[in-house]
Amino acid sequence: MENSEIARVFFEIADLLELKGGDLFRVRSYRNAGMVADGLPESLKTLYEDGGEDGLKGIPGIGESTRTKIIEMLETGGCAFHRELLTEMPSGMLEILKVSGVGPKKAALIHKELGVKTIDELEKAAAEGRIQELAGFGQVSEEKILRGIKDLKSRTQVFKLSFVTPFALSFVAWLKKVPGIIDIVPAGSYRRWKETVGDLDILTTCSDARAVMDHFVKHPEVREVVSMGETKSTVVLKAGLQVDIRVLEKKAFGAALQYFTGSKAHNVAIRDRAKRMGLKISEYGVFRENGQWVAGEKEEAVYAAVGLPWIPPELREMRGEIEAAEKGALPEPLKRSDIRGDLHVHTKESDGTYTLEQMAEAAMKLGYEYMAVTDHSKAVGIARGLDEARIMAQMQAVDEFNDKLRKQKKKFTVLKSTEVDIRADGTLDHPESVLRKLDLVVASVHSGFSMSMDEMTKRVVKAIRTGLINIIGHPTGRLIGEREPYLIDLAKVMAEAKKYNTALELNSYPDRLDLNDSHCMLAKEKGVLVAISTDSHSIHHLANIEYGIHTARRGWLEKKDVLNTRPLVELMKILKKK
Repeated sequence: MENSEIARVFFEIADLLELKGGDLFRVRSYRNAGMVADGLPESLKTLYEDGGEDGLKGIPGIGESTRTKIIEMLETGGCAFHRELLTEMPSGMLEILKVSGVGPKKAALIHKELGVKTIDELEKAAAEGRIQELAGFGQVSEEKILRGIKDLKSRTQVFKLSFVTPFALSFVAWLKKVPGIIDIVPAGSYRRWKETVGDLDILTTCSDARAVMDHFVKHPEVREVVSMGETKSTVVLKAGLQVDIRVLEKKAFGAALQYFTGSKAHNVAIRDRAKRMGLKISEYGVFRENGQWVAGEKEEAVYAAVGLPWIPPELREMRGEIEAAEKGALPEPLKRSDIRGDLHVHTKESDGTYTLEQMAEAAMKLGYEYMAVTDHSKAVGIARGLDEARIMAQMQAVDEFNDKLRKQKKKFTVLKSTEVDIRADGTLDHPESVLRKLDLVVASVHSGFSMSMDEMTKRVVKAIRTGLINIIGHPTGRLIGEREPYLIDLAKVMAEAKKYNTALELNSYPDRLDLNDSHCMLAKEKGVLVAISTDSHSIHHLANIEYGIHTARRGWLEKKDVLNTRPLVELMKILKKK
């Protein structure tokens, strides 16, 4: 089992325990273990294979009980406690929890009072007006549930990019074991870093296609071999993801890579361009009308054949990239080395897993110059948000830590910061006297998602107009595939942000990617800086910055468009222009 599957089991155990009305500390421990497993860059399977039980020790958030269950899942492919809980609760209850607006407590109440056990039964009860009659519900809640069911049923079978990533990496490592393998590149929407992926395409060149096919279908995560041929095979993994592999001639590899990376609209435009030039492009190469081969071994040569520079995969969405390429005006791709620090990080003071010192040490190892500690304010009670006394104490702890770093001649700074809640009326959850003492203020919406667009926009704009905010955190509140973005007019928000020198966050947490790529393009157009941060709750989440960087690239952002590409001295000047 991969980390994402282990995380799913822990999340489901937490949900099932909460549905049963179990101990909240126990619920939180399983949910936290799921979050740790999901955010861990190292494979738990590899850690266990290399070091046995000792290889899994020392991971914060993974205690003896959850570690034992991880070992059980790695050895047997399942968890007995998880199966036991599933037998105690109708199978449809977990599906009900996927409906936006229905948490475990609400689901348990609906089940107890109305006997609802499935999505269809929930929809029928809501349509008949029976849910609004329950304590704690109302007509608005009932309408929201109906909308949530409609959204859930309309979704096709797609997987989050972060879910697919470990499988892509695993297959690359698996195929490298085949003698004679030359190229292995995952293509499709995965290569374009699209936030969701339908299936995974892998392209290879090698000296022995049969050996590659034989090895491919024996990958330990394969549940079903759909087809197996001389140069193409298809499998379905235990997690439900379809993976296709193609073995190509070296001469055609670049053309196939361009073709299978997509997008479809981009490829159609490139083929039409080639046709006007008397050429034909397919996955086998670029050809003249008489069939003469022109290019195809390298992807760059395919674009050169039609008079264009190579276009980065993230840009291939037919949003003006071909015209920009013609003019030599493609954006300079943002690089990992451009990011100087992370401006949204949580510690154990709120709902993080590690201490301030541990998070700072991890950030230093990434080569960062600075990091902002942005623990929640008191309104987010479930996250143990900080009141005024605790944030003042944390500011003192940050000063003391920075003094220690200076004495050690280390060129790193922790910024005194917060993720302050934007209340429903647009006021902020910390007083101005506290916020003005901070180096940086991230302000976010964590409640009241059902507001109208006008109400939500006014709420956020009012917060910006305080002049106390540096960054609006996860500006649409969405969770990919789980919660729709709340209604908000980002164009109006950005116009106000521009006036008040406020940046908008591209939250790199893979479940969020909020701002999305289209929003990033809008921010660039409006001249609003974007802060690419991770919202890390663990040292392992810091690596998620890659998802933010590639989302920014999809949104045409360059180094100059991103707040935290600035060195510390320049960053502090920007932050103080309030």
